[in-house]
Amino acid sequence: MALAPLACLPFARLARLASLCIALLCAATSAQAETRDIIARLANAKFPVVKQVIEDLAAAGDPTVAPFLRKLRAGKVYWRKSDRAVFIAEREKRDYALFDPITGAKVDQVGRRAAKKVRVNNAIRSAIDAALAGLTLSSPKVETRLAAAKQLFADRDASALPALTAALAREKDPTVKTAFEDARAAILATSTAATPSERVKAIARLGERGGSDSLNALSAVDAKAPADVLAAKESAIAEIKRSLAVWGAAENIWQGVSLGSVLLLAAIGLAITFGVMGVINMAHGELVMLGAYTTFAVQEVIRVSAPALFDVSLLIAAPLAFLVAGGVGVAIERGVCRFLYGRPLETLLATWGVSLILQQLVRSIFGPNNREVGNPSWMSGAFELGEMTITYNRLWILIFALAVFALLLGLMKRTPLGLQMRAVTQNRAMAADMGVRTGWVDAMTFGLGAGVAGLAGVALSQIDNVSPNLGQSYIVDSFMVVVFGGAGNLWGALAGAFTLGVANKFLEPYAGAVLGKILVLVFIILFIQKRPRGLFAIRGRAVES
Repeated sequence: MALAPLACLPFARLARLASLCIALLCAATSAQAETRDIIARLANAKFPVVKQVIEDLAAAGDPTVAPFLRKLRAGKVYWRKSDRAVFIAEREKRDYALFDPITGAKVDQVGRRAAKKVRVNNAIRSAIDAALAGLTLSSPKVETRLAAAKQLFADRDASALPALTAALAREKDPTVKTAFEDARAAILATSTAATPSERVKAIARLGERGGSDSLNALSAVDAKAPADVLAAKESAIAEIKRSLAVWGAAENIWQGVSLGSVLLLAAIGLAITFGVMGVINMAHGELVMLGAYTTFAVQEVIRVSAPALFDVSLLIAAPLAFLVAGGVGVAIERGVCRFLYGRPLETLLATWGVSLILQQLVRSIFGPNNREVGNPSWMSGAFELGEMTITYNRLWILIFALAVFALLLGLMKRTPLGLQMRAVTQNRAMAADMGVRTGWVDAMTFGLGAGVAGLAGVALSQIDNVSPNLGQSYIVDSFMVVVFGGAGNLWGALAGAFTLGVANKFLEPYAGAVLGKILVLVFIILFIQKRPRGLFAIRGRAVES
């Protein structure tokens, strides 16, 4: 007798489990039946009814209707004329295949005249977007909920407010919760159904949030709103505009620094060559181009032979570009420039001829069209900093330019070659009398400057088109940086590059890109009249004479 209750216990549990399953099944069936009843109202419905159906589906909170809403937005929802049933329809030759709006199972196939499309317009599409955003508020994925919050912030559809409020109450992730609160503030600020106090609090939150999207939301506040709402709106807009002005200046500075890093890479090799040897090397831009094409060639070999190494392709290309451009630079100095020292005009013409030869050589080998150089994964994408968007490739180029500058500075200050280069720069005759092989120093200096130009080409291949004309875009700016900063001075090249880069970016919004460059050139001409040796003049007996 004692065993009877124990024997019955599993059956009791099974009975409770069965009753629970039956209850859940009934609830699911009831919810599905309710959803079908709402969808059935779409048959031969006018636009206001269609919009109301969408709002009712969103309010029900059933995520299974999301595919149906997407089909409705795409114009693929039809109703059958014979019984006014609503289906998802797909064209099959001259007929329509009809699918269940909930399960997606194929139900029927009818002729084109047996079914009629549920019409949608832009207002309906906006309502669907808002409904889809509301339905994804409960997604288990954080990124999905964030995307839904951003969509609701942009749409500001008051019909999504109940679902958003419910999602906000159960949200645990702080980032998503903040996004939900911002979306709720955007909806309340523009909703005429909200109380004035709610709208004022929402507007204040948008003002604290800042950003151009908050400004757009505040601009949508009705001009007929209560006086305290309008006053809060004007105050918030003024605050956001002040913040945007500060971020705009910061973005101009960042863009100028980014441009300056490119100019520094392109000009720093020229500063070494021009400062030590006094050679106006018009082929410097083509040495930059050779570095870019070396990068392209390395990536092509890696794509074919070892695709897994693509992310380190730039690390492989950088030393090779330095060697290729540096070797060509030594050949130019030994083959052309050393016979023309003391004749700057002839040196200029000769190196210009070399630049044309190098351009034609590259066209013959690689063709005249632009070549694609890919970004490794660590240089792709961007991140937000306040109202600024900073791309990883520009950030890495800035770091690379500063690293090259630091290495060159160390080479000039801490190595025998650097000491000899500085000696030849300050007094060539005395350096020769002291046993310095000035011809060897000239060749190594030209090779070093050319190698740095090759490194500039590696960096530029990530942000510009790789073509035979790549170097021509930077040669004039490079000379301006060298002349402005002081020939032969690395610190002058650094200061000149970043100064001209920032000045260009601040002038472009007002004067345009071309006129901005002209104004910078005029400024440099006037500056050189006052300081002919640039910002940082090199001192020594030879250079002072």
